[in-house]
Amino acid sequence: MSTKEVDAPARSAPSTSSSARRGLRGFADRWPFQRKLNVLVGIPLTVIALLLTYLIVDLVQESNRAEDGAQLVRDSTEVAQLVADLQDEHQQAILLSVRHEAAFGSGTPSSDGYRQAQLAVDAQVQKVLGAFGDRLPGSEVQALKEVQGLAGLRSTIEQGYLPADNIDPAYSGAADGLIDGLHLDRNSALATTFTGNLLDSLLRADAAHGAYETGVFSARTGDSNALIEFTGAVGSYELFTYQAQRFDRFADEGQSEEFSGIEHNSSQASISQDYAELAVDPSALQAESKAAIRASFRDALASYPDYSSQAAIRLKITASLIDQIADRADDAASSAQWRAGLLLTLALFCFAVWIGFSILVRRSVVRPVLALTGAAQEVADVAGRELARVADDDAEESGPPRLRELPVTADDEIGELAEAFNNVQTTAAALLERQVLSRRNVAEMFGNVGRRVSNLTTRQLALIDAVERGETDPALLARLYSIDHIAVRLRRNADSLMLLAGIRETVLDSGPTALTNVVRAALGQIEGFQRVGLRAATDAMVEPDIIGDLTLMIAELLENAVSFSPEGSPVEVVVGSDDDGASITVSDHGLGMSAERLAEENARLVRRERLDVVPTKVLGLFVVGALARRWDVDVALSRTPGGGVTAEVMIPSTLLLTTSQVEAAGRPGTSAAPSAVAPAAPSAPAAGPSPSASVPSWATHEDDPAALPRRVPRRDPSPADRETEPSLTAKDGAGDPATGAPTVDQSAPSRTAHPH
Repeated sequence: MSTKEVDAPARSAPSTSSSARRGLRGFADRWPFQRKLNVLVGIPLTVIALLLTYLIVDLVQESNRAEDGAQLVRDSTEVAQLVADLQDEHQQAILLSVRHEAAFGSGTPSSDGYRQAQLAVDAQVQKVLGAFGDRLPGSEVQALKEVQGLAGLRSTIEQGYLPADNIDPAYSGAADGLIDGLHLDRNSALATTFTGNLLDSLLRADAAHGAYETGVFSARTGDSNALIEFTGAVGSYELFTYQAQRFDRFADEGQSEEFSGIEHNSSQASISQDYAELAVDPSALQAESKAAIRASFRDALASYPDYSSQAAIRLKITASLIDQIADRADDAASSAQWRAGLLLTLALFCFAVWIGFSILVRRSVVRPVLALTGAAQEVADVAGRELARVADDDAEESGPPRLRELPVTADDEIGELAEAFNNVQTTAAALLERQVLSRRNVAEMFGNVGRRVSNLTTRQLALIDAVERGETDPALLARLYSIDHIAVRLRRNADSLMLLAGIRETVLDSGPTALTNVVRAALGQIEGFQRVGLRAATDAMVEPDIIGDLTLMIAELLENAVSFSPEGSPVEVVVGSDDDGASITVSDHGLGMSAERLAEENARLVRRERLDVVPTKVLGLFVVGALARRWDVDVALSRTPGGGVTAEVMIPSTLLLTTSQVEAAGRPGTSAAPSAVAPAAPSAPAAGPSPSASVPSWATHEDDPAALPRRVPRRDPSPADRETEPSLTAKDGAGDPATGAPTVDQSAPSRTAHPH
C-alpha cells in the first residue's frame, strides 16, 4: 500500500511558543513519577524555606542591632559623665577668669580647682575610649579630639583674664559635639523602640540644664560678660524645656516623674531663685568696679555648693535614666531574640510536620503506583510466559495463570485505579482461561478428527486390499491402485493432523529400515512422485522409532517440492551419509523464496509454535519443524542455484544403524532379531517408488515404471481405534479370504496412538 499523500493540505509550521510548551511537556513527561512529586513538593517548600530564612535572619540581625544599641546606651553613661565633667570644668574656668579680672590678692589666682577639673575630663575621655573600644563612631572620635583640643584654651585661662563669651562657645561646643557624635536620633538599631530619641533628648536636656546652671552662676559673678551669660542661661533653659518635652513624649510615666527630679530639689530651687533675681534687672548684672566684682564673686562663690549639688543630682538622675533606657534596649534585644527563636522553632516544627505529611502523602501516592506498576509488570511477565508456553508445542496445559489481587489501600482516584486494575486482571485471567480451554478443545477436536480419518483410511485400505487380491483385470487394478494411493495420501494427512493436535504414535514390532527405503515410502505418499529422481549413496539403516516420523517429514518436504515447482521440472533427492550421520537433500526448481522468507521459514523450523498460532499456509513446514525438534534432526532451507528451494535434512548418527550392526543383531544368540531389509543399490535412480523388496509395504507394476505403487496393509486398528470406529470383519470384505481377518504387513511400522 502506498504511503504517499495526495492533495494533502499544507500544515502550518508550529509556533515557537507551542514548540516550547511541547518541549517542556515532553521534558516533564520523561521524568519519573517520584521526581515529579519531589519537585511538586520541593519547590514550594524551598520557596517558603527561603522566605522564612530571610525573615529569621532579619530578626537575628534586629536582635544583634538591639544588643548593639543596648550596649551603646550603657556606654553613653560615660559620655554623660564626660559632659558633666566638661560643665564642671567650664564653671571652674569661669571662676578662674573672674578671679583674674577681680585681681584677688597681689599674685596670680590659684588654678588648682581648674586643673583638677581638667584631670577629671581627661580621665573620663580615656574611660569613654575604653568603654566603646572599636565600636566608637567616627564622629565621636572627632568630638573627643575637640575635647582634647581645649589644651590651648586652658593655658590661656590659667595665664590671665578671658571673657566668658570666649570660654562658653568652646566648652558648649565640645559638650554638644559629644552628644552629636553618638548619632542617637539617627541610629536604626534604636529607632524601632524610640530608644535613640529618648536617650538623645535626655543627654541634650542634661547638657542644656548644665549650661543653664553655668550661665546663671557666671551671670552672678558680675564680670563684664554677666549680661551675656544671663542671656545664654535664658536660651539654655528654653532648650532644656524643649528637650524635656521631647523626653516626655518617648518616656514612660515613671521615667518622666524621675526626670522631673532635676527641677524639683532644694539645690535647683536656690538656682531658680538666683535666676529670678537676675531676671528682675538684667542691666544691673555687670559690676562697675573691681570691688563690686569681688563682692558679686564672693556671693556667687558662696552659693556654688548648690550648683555642685545640682550637678551631682542631675548626673545621678541622668545615669539612672540611662540605665533604664539601656534596660529597655536590652528588653528589645531579648524580645527580638525570643521572636527569632520562636519563629525558628515554629518554622522547624512546621517544616518537620510538612515534610512528614509530604512523605506520607508521597508514599500514599507512590506506593499504590509502584504496586500498580509491579502488578502490571507481573501481568506482562505472565502474559509473556503464557505466549512462550503457547508457542511451545511440547508444553502441557497447566491451566490459566493465577494473578494476585492488588490490595486497595486508599479511597481516592488511585484506589479506584487499583480496583479497576483488579477487574482488568480478573478479566484477563478469565480470557486466558477461556483461551486455554479453547486451545485444549481445538487440539482434542483435531486429534479426534485425525484419529477418525486415520481409522477410516485404514479400513478403506483394507477393503481396497481385499478387492485387489481378488481382481485380475489390469485396467481395474490400475484404478484400484489410484484409489489406494489417494487413500494413502489421505492417511498421511490424517497423521499430520494428529501430529498438529499433539498426538504422538510409537512404533511397535518393527525393525530397522534402510534410509533409502524410507525415502521411497515417503514418495509413495505424495502426488507427482514420477517427477522425483532419487540418488542414494549410503547403506545406513534407520532406527525403528523414527521410521514413521521420518517418513512423514520427508513426505511433507517432497510434497512441497512437487507442489511449488513447474510440472515439467524435476525434483532431485540425494541420500548420503558420513561419520556424523546421514543427509537427505530435496531440491526443486520452482520460483523459490525471498531471502527474508527463507530466514522466516528456517526460524520457524527451529522455534516452537502451536497449531492455533501458526500460519495456515505453512502447515507442512510446521509438521516438519515439530518432527525435527522431536528427534533432534536439523532441517535447513536454502535457495537452489538457478531458482527453487533446497531442503536438507541432517539425521544424527544416534538414529542410524550400519548394515554390520543390523546383521550382528540378526545372528542367532542375539537378544533381538528384527527383520532387516537389504538396502537398495546406492546409485540406482528412481522416478517413483521402487518395486524392490526393500519396500515391503509397496509394489509396482514391473511393466510400467510410472504406474502407481501398490500398497500392502499397514497395521491392525488399535484398541483405541476399535473404540472410535467399528472393527473390520470379513463381512466388510476387508479381511483375508482364507482367514477373514485383515492382512497386516509385518515389515511396515505399526503404531498405536497416544497423546503427547
